[in-house]
Amino acid sequence: MAASELYTKYARVWIPDPEEVWKSAELLKDYKPGDKVLQLRLEEGKDLEYCLDPKTKELPPLRNPDILVGENDLTALSYLHEPAVLHNLKVRFIDSKLIYTYCGIVLVAINPYEQLPIYGEDIINAYSGQNMGDMDPHIFAVAEEAYKQMARDERNQSIIVSGESGAGKTVSAKYAMRYFATVSGSASEANVEEKVLASNPIMESIGNAKTTRNDNSSRFGKYIEIGFDKRYRIIGANMRTYLLEKSRVVFQAEEERNYHIFYQLCASAALPEFKTLRLGNANYFHYTKQGGSPVIDGVNDAKEMVNTRQACTLLGISDSYQMGIFRILAGILHLGNVEFASRDSDSCTIPPKHEPLSIFCDLMGVEYEEMAHWLCHRKLATATETYIKPISKLHAINARDALAKHIYANLFNWIVDHVNKALHATVKQHSFIGVLDIYGFETFEINSFEQFCINYANEKLQQQFNMHVFKLEQEEYMKEQIPWTLIDFYDNQPCINLIEAKMGILDLLDEECKMPKGSDDTWAQKLYNTHLNKCALFEKPRLSNKAFIIKHFADKVEYQCEGFLEKNKDTVYEEQIKVLKSSKFKLLPELFQDEEKVLSPTSATPSGRVPLSRTAIKPAKARPGQASKEHKKTVGHQFRNSLHLLMETLNATTPHYVRCIKPNDFKFPFTFDEKRAVQQLRACGVLETIRISAAGFPSRWTYQEFFSRYRVLMKQRDVLSDRKQTCKNVLEKLILDKDKYQFGKTKIFFRAGQVAYLEKIRADKLRAACIRIQKTIRGWLMRKKYVRMRKAAITIQRYVRGYQARCYAKFLRRTRAAITIQKFQRMYVVRKRYQCMRAATIALQALLRGYMARNKYQMMLREHKSIIIQKHIRGWLARVHYRRTLKAIVYLQCCYRRMMAKRELKKLKIEARSVERYKKLHIGLENKIMQLQRKIDEQNKEYKSLLEKMSNLEITYSTETEKLRNDVERLRMSEEEAKNATNRVLSLQEEIAKLRKELHQTQSEKKTIEEWADKYKHETEQLVSELKEQNTLLKTEKEELNRRIHDQAKEITETMEKKLVEETKQLELDLNDERLRYQNLLNEFSRLEERYDDLKDEMNLMVNIPKPGHKRTDSTHSSNESEYTFSSEITEAEDLPVRMEEPSEKKAPLDMSLFLKLQKRVTELEQEKQSLQDELDRKEEQALRAKAKEEERPPIRGAELEYESLKRQELESENKKLKNELNELQKALTETRSPEVTAPGAPAYRVLLDQLTSVSEELEVRKEEVLILRSQLVSQKEAIQPKNTMTDSTILLEDVQKMKDKGEIAQAYIGLKETNRLLESQLQSQKKSHENELESLRGEIQSLKEENNRQQQLLAQNLQLPPEARIEASLQHEITRLTNENLDLMEQLEKQDKTVRKLKKQLKVFAKKIGELEVGQMENISPGQIIDEPIRPVNIPRKEKDFQGMLEYKKEDEQKLVKNLILELKPRGVAVNLIPGLPAYILFMCVRHADYLNDDQKVRSLLTSTINGIKKVLKKRGDDFETVSFWLSNTCRFLHCLKQYSGEEGFMKHNTPRQNEHCLTNFDLAEYRQVLSDLAIQIYQQLVRVLENILQPMIVSGMLEHETIQGVSGVKPTGLRKRTSSIADEGTYTLDSIIRQLNSFHSVMCQHGMDPELIKQVVKQMFYIIGAVTLNNLLLRKDMCSWSKGMQIRYNVSQLEEWLRDKNLMNSGAKETLEPLIQAAQLLQVKKKTDEDAEAICSMCNALTTAQIVKVLNLYTPVNEFEERVLVSFIRTIQMRLRDRKDSPQLLMDAKHIFPVTFPFNPSSLALETIQIPASLGLGFISRV
Repeated sequence: MAASELYTKYARVWIPDPEEVWKSAELLKDYKPGDKVLQLRLEEGKDLEYCLDPKTKELPPLRNPDILVGENDLTALSYLHEPAVLHNLKVRFIDSKLIYTYCGIVLVAINPYEQLPIYGEDIINAYSGQNMGDMDPHIFAVAEEAYKQMARDERNQSIIVSGESGAGKTVSAKYAMRYFATVSGSASEANVEEKVLASNPIMESIGNAKTTRNDNSSRFGKYIEIGFDKRYRIIGANMRTYLLEKSRVVFQAEEERNYHIFYQLCASAALPEFKTLRLGNANYFHYTKQGGSPVIDGVNDAKEMVNTRQACTLLGISDSYQMGIFRILAGILHLGNVEFASRDSDSCTIPPKHEPLSIFCDLMGVEYEEMAHWLCHRKLATATETYIKPISKLHAINARDALAKHIYANLFNWIVDHVNKALHATVKQHSFIGVLDIYGFETFEINSFEQFCINYANEKLQQQFNMHVFKLEQEEYMKEQIPWTLIDFYDNQPCINLIEAKMGILDLLDEECKMPKGSDDTWAQKLYNTHLNKCALFEKPRLSNKAFIIKHFADKVEYQCEGFLEKNKDTVYEEQIKVLKSSKFKLLPELFQDEEKVLSPTSATPSGRVPLSRTAIKPAKARPGQASKEHKKTVGHQFRNSLHLLMETLNATTPHYVRCIKPNDFKFPFTFDEKRAVQQLRACGVLETIRISAAGFPSRWTYQEFFSRYRVLMKQRDVLSDRKQTCKNVLEKLILDKDKYQFGKTKIFFRAGQVAYLEKIRADKLRAACIRIQKTIRGWLMRKKYVRMRKAAITIQRYVRGYQARCYAKFLRRTRAAITIQKFQRMYVVRKRYQCMRAATIALQALLRGYMARNKYQMMLREHKSIIIQKHIRGWLARVHYRRTLKAIVYLQCCYRRMMAKRELKKLKIEARSVERYKKLHIGLENKIMQLQRKIDEQNKEYKSLLEKMSNLEITYSTETEKLRNDVERLRMSEEEAKNATNRVLSLQEEIAKLRKELHQTQSEKKTIEEWADKYKHETEQLVSELKEQNTLLKTEKEELNRRIHDQAKEITETMEKKLVEETKQLELDLNDERLRYQNLLNEFSRLEERYDDLKDEMNLMVNIPKPGHKRTDSTHSSNESEYTFSSEITEAEDLPVRMEEPSEKKAPLDMSLFLKLQKRVTELEQEKQSLQDELDRKEEQALRAKAKEEERPPIRGAELEYESLKRQELESENKKLKNELNELQKALTETRSPEVTAPGAPAYRVLLDQLTSVSEELEVRKEEVLILRSQLVSQKEAIQPKNTMTDSTILLEDVQKMKDKGEIAQAYIGLKETNRLLESQLQSQKKSHENELESLRGEIQSLKEENNRQQQLLAQNLQLPPEARIEASLQHEITRLTNENLDLMEQLEKQDKTVRKLKKQLKVFAKKIGELEVGQMENISPGQIIDEPIRPVNIPRKEKDFQGMLEYKKEDEQKLVKNLILELKPRGVAVNLIPGLPAYILFMCVRHADYLNDDQKVRSLLTSTINGIKKVLKKRGDDFETVSFWLSNTCRFLHCLKQYSGEEGFMKHNTPRQNEHCLTNFDLAEYRQVLSDLAIQIYQQLVRVLENILQPMIVSGMLEHETIQGVSGVKPTGLRKRTSSIADEGTYTLDSIIRQLNSFHSVMCQHGMDPELIKQVVKQMFYIIGAVTLNNLLLRKDMCSWSKGMQIRYNVSQLEEWLRDKNLMNSGAKETLEPLIQAAQLLQVKKKTDEDAEAICSMCNALTTAQIVKVLNLYTPVNEFEERVLVSFIRTIQMRLRDRKDSPQLLMDAKHIFPVTFPFNPSSLALETIQIPASLGLGFISRV
């Protein structure tokens, strides 16, 4: 297919862009040949017309399909060109956070400027042993490839790390060395790998500095050769350095620093040992302050100084040498502060007693005057004489700086030499891996001699790289038998010739340096004359005559000639060097002593200057005749030689390339600058690799991969059994141009773009198939939906119509009912309204009429009362008026009469004074008298008439008077009655008024009372309501409080339960951690033990002294006789020195310290055992002497011995009884964990005290009985006299009879005496005990009182507290009380245990002594004595014919037993034909017999031999699963037998009575149980390692790579070289292989009778290994992270779960260990778009860490175009949601983790007496007992 045919509509291309370098665009219409313009649309939616070049008509490069973007290998891209490479790197770096990418054989490493968790030991272990293509790109993969090729091909390797400053070269080299140090280990105990890594801090401090581009920039090149022995373990290393940037010592640009060591010194100036250096702040020194940036963010120079010093110490640089180095460095700083004063233009001076110079001289140990003189003068030597000439200030400053640079360079070389000496291999080096950390191609605004040398070195390296890539391509084609066509690649040999050939730039530079008046200008003119217009790679700048341009492979570089000569000569004045050589300071002359020995020309030249060395390498020794020539070499010449040597080394090795890329110049994390990246990709040769690959057949597929991927393009008839022929047939149909592909032996080779074309065809076919499937499915779905909707519509219509009809009928019924209701309602309303109106009218009328009547009555009453009032008022007014008138008249009359009288009186007075008056008076008197007389007469007449009338009237009056008197009397009577009536009326009225008043008052009071009552009632009701409300509130509060109390109690209970559960979990975790730690110690111990055995075997082989029968002392011997039962029981005494020498490589320092403590404890126990052994020997000797004495005495009577024997048996039975009771008590104490049960006063506590008291009393009684028996035996010995000769039987009988009588009397007397003494002592002790008990009761009463008072006080305090605090306080108090009581009980129990243990030991000793005496005495009784002895009735037990479940063997047959039963036993035959655990039963039955014989030596020897035999057979056949499983099962069974028949109550409850009779009687083997438990742990760990070694090769292939569900996941186009195929071919492992292996393991363990719980633990460990290895590989393989692979994993896990269900192991915890893998598979399959998806993922993946989730999302790669990539924003959302989750930052699971194992007690129901020993075991020398 022509390339132009791919430029169709919607095809995507790359077009150049000034900002982004390349931009993506899409074709809007098909391209036709001859078109001059392409119609494009950019990604942002903008349309563009792209004009093609009219000359070349080159089309823009095509963009790869999205499915290929983000590939691990750039050569896997279908279109190989610059924009594809750049885009792939950007996507991996920005979106997936992947910094490593392969480009063929090159690893491209982009500096993330951020710490990433991808360099841990777990990652190293994951990459160890893996193929380079099987895992994601990583520096560890390159290191592993180099390591494997070194071991496989027996060829030295090199890793070439290059890149710009700040690209991460040093870090990459450091991680590569760390990988070698970790995976290889060292061949000696000197920890060479640690020293190799320790060289990094030293070299970084003296060779690295901060630049504008990098905070830790290496300012020199280095090549480190790491040496390996024949077993490929590190034995040493050697370092070569290149082109140290010495100018940095005296000058730093802005924002840069000098070498780190100077700032570390200044930061540590306050240390006491540095006081003599007289240092200060870095800003004080001229050489450290020029850059203006003395501090690096995040770097502590003082702390780095500590690391540097520690590294120096580790590498053997002593403290004195370190201080010497620091003195020289401090001297350089002070030298930089030396100032010069100009005397004239040609001379200068140093001020007298100049402090910086004096400090420099003091530190360097030189004379001040000499150094001051030669800093300002120089010596000129001619043929005849020598001149001393002063120099100017500028020259003096330059000379000072040159001296500082020279000192620093020599010090640098000296340190490198010492580092190499420390790393030097002590044994012969077999091979090496070199790591080259060298500067990359550099171009700046101003380029000088340093850039010229750097770019020259990169030209050489690029040439070597091109040749190697070309060679590999050629080898690949030849291997696959592809026709080889010459690939044109860029050869930079012309550029190299321009630099290094004869009359090249370097030659002309050296020639100019030899000229007396040579200068940079003359050298530039020579360059122009020689190369300009003659070499196409050399140019001259237009505007400069002091510069030249070289066309390097990466770019054009313009070099400024200024400074080239000076830097090439690199001179320093000889006189200054001589002054330094004469120093009293030892180290300083050392720096210049080796100048004549090494290839560093520092001797004086005829010009009097000393050129400096640029390298510290040591090539072959120079011949004597060449010394003068060698000394004249310039820096350029030296660099060229060292570069040639380096190239020879690299050409002799297999190179591996690491190209470091700097993504941006601002050190921003994960920021990608396309311009800078492209510039570096062009410079480092990555694009050249791509070009070479693209020129041939870059895409390569195996036939199986091609078939699996493009099976969809084949028809059924095209598929043949021969995959190769099938692929050929299909390709001939798909690609017509046969030049586009080639068929190799194992692979198909494609030209560039053909895979994309195939992918397009495949995608089109899949898309057409998808469309057809979608069309059919959508039609089917729509038809189903229509049928379902129609059916639903009919059903809905039916129900709706029925519902409507029912609603209408209901409506009619309701309408009729409503009318009826309305009728009656309206009638009722009208009638009600009428009745209401009528009643209201009547009521109104009644009220109105009443009101009118009342008004009328009131009016009449008012009128009547008004009349009466008017009458009385009018009468009163008339009377008042009359009285007033009368009074006024009388008054007027009086006034008038007075006036008249006054007048008359006045007249009379006047008349009296005059006659006339008298006359008149007399006239008036006469008239008056006459008138009076007349008047008197008339009056007399009237008087007479009146008298008559009066008499008449008197008579009448008398009659009338009488009558009136009577009337008056009657009236008076009536008046009285009226008065009385009136009074009564008044009184009644008053009473009425009073009553009315009282009535009103009563009414008012009633009203008041009623109001008050109403008010009171209202208030009462209100109060009641309030009370009710309050009561309700109180009830609710009470309920709330009760609820809260209940909730709080519940919360507290739950909290306590949670705390208890958490504490239990924590304790379980702690227990598991402790168990794991202990088991790791056991593992370490077994490893050290094996190491010790290996060393001992090696020593034996070296010494060649055969030692037949030599046996190592048992490792458990030292612990068997001690009571210390911790893990130190397994330590061997003789192994201590060896173990002390071997450091633990895998354990933490804490474990080693614990190990040493255990060893110390074992030593103490050995000493204690030795003392106990000596004491036991003394006791045995005393017993033997006593026995010998007893044999000399005559034998005692048989009947008494029988009595004593019965007594002893009774005592033994009682002792057993007491032992059982004590066991029951211990069990009860261990089982009753509740503090209430063990509290003082509790029933169990009282029972416990009673039982302990009774046990103590019984023990006392038994002790006394033993004493009595002992006294009786002593008395018998004293009573019986020894007889030497007994010849006459009659005399003998008489003597015996006499002795019997005397003995009985003496015995009775002594017995009574002893009894009295014992009774007296018992009384005394009982009295004392009663007193003690009384005292203790008093104390207890007192303590109870105090407790009662304290409880009352506490109760009072609690009552004052709020309810919540009260509950908490009471709980706290109760916890404290129970804790104290528990502690007291524990102390009491410990005391009782000690007492019981002591008494048991005493009883055991006494029983043993009595048994020995009884045996000895029975042997001395003659038959005659027994016959004539009076026989007492004794029960003689009948001999049982049944077996006792014991096996008897002779001591000398022990080795044969171990050999036949352990060492030479074949597990398969025993497991198939015999009962499980038979060897364990046989061994235990032998132990039982030794225990029955009470032979502790035999027991100890048998157990020791058994343990050593098991260890030996496991060491011999430790890789065989059946052997390890068999002995793990038997060791556990042996351990269970020791527990089951130990006699301890806790282990006896499942036994039958017969089994309880078989318990051990004489020995407590608890310590051996611990030793056997440790041995079982070691065997279990060995079993896990065997399992892991068997399963490890199967897991990745079976769980990840093999397609269990065929056709689900097609393989992506990879094209990676040397990649292992992920398609299952013949011989690869599948999931069925894993399941078959699991079945094999399970059946073997079941056949061996392994405990079910132990099988569960083994299965759990196997599943953990499977899950961890699978997940770790998934996290490190981008090609495995896809949707289809997630489905494959879930299916595989379901098959494993099905296996668990079949084996009934679902409750073993194995499924839970697969949870992280299950969640990772689910994460690959779930939707990953929205926030809801993110929330679901966060809640689902609780077994995965945040790092693992983010890693899986970053690695997720679609296999097909229909899958979508995970957006970066979605990953950020996940990270934000998981930021609060606290989990481990570790990325990988620890696949080496072993769960702590436990051995639950599993008693056997098998009766020991029924066990038969098969003849096949060869154990005929043992017999059943």
